[in-house]
Amino acid sequence: MTPRLEAAWIGLVDDAAVFPPGDADLTEAAHAHVCRRAEHHADLVGAFVLRDTDLPQLGPGPGADLPLAVVLTGGAGQIAGPARLCRTQGRNLAALEIALRDPDDLAGNARRVAAAVDAARAEGLLDDETPVYVELPHVGSTASWLAAADVVAEHEFRLKLRTGGLEQHLFPRSHALARWIDAALDRETPFKCTAGLHRAVRHTSAEGFEQHGFVNVLLATRRLFDGAPLDDVVALLERRDGDILAEEARAADLAGARRWFTSFGSCSVSEPRDDLIALGLMSTSSIGEGSA
Repeated sequence: MTPRLEAAWIGLVDDAAVFPPGDADLTEAAHAHVCRRAEHHADLVGAFVLRDTDLPQLGPGPGADLPLAVVLTGGAGQIAGPARLCRTQGRNLAALEIALRDPDDLAGNARRVAAAVDAARAEGLLDDETPVYVELPHVGSTASWLAAADVVAEHEFRLKLRTGGLEQHLFPRSHALARWIDAALDRETPFKCTAGLHRAVRHTSAEGFEQHGFVNVLLATRRLFDGAPLDDVVALLERRDGDILAEEARAADLAGARRWFTSFGSCSVSEPRDDLIALGLMSTSSIGEGSA
């Protein structure tokens, strides 16, 4: 039996165990993902995230029906291949994720992605309902970033916001993250986050990196949707008192915010779960009937 989670937490964490700094073995990570379905709080975990280059190595056997979020390692021209492989192998393609790679023409790059997605859908390789997440790099020109976000919204794709990595410069400052979220909401565009968001509350890592907390981000999304001033949201993103954040989280409609903040990728599933339990935001015991 697994617990029925509150809607705010269902599918919040995408299992990115094979990515740094976890770098788990693909076969072992896929097996662990399957086994986790029967564990406590299984519904916290969403898709299994892997690279397109990992797909041929995934192999048959347990986990053939894994919901896969496939991260493309190349540009728009690489969309059809992984989509075709998932189709021919009967894989459950839950999402495609692609990073724009031309900082001098982000909007044009986004349009090339849109054309490739349209072609894959026309060929029957990609369902219309399969979400496509587009990661926009943190560039100096706000106008360029917003123009690309307009293309993403126009084609009903989703945004992917990078919230960390292996170096400090990959962690956006709070004002930048708040503006990204605000831009997504202005365009009624759902988004996911990737990297550096495995803990619930903002903190300084052992490496000295300032890391965002996923509860901070979820609350910030709610507040921005409700029209809070940007400066107030920046302060919220920088809050480090877990008890106060937990109290605010219990009082907020975070389930409503999940319409926009869909999930975040984490190389650890246990750390987000343990943080939510420690903050009293998730029960340690099963509640009624659960789902496998």
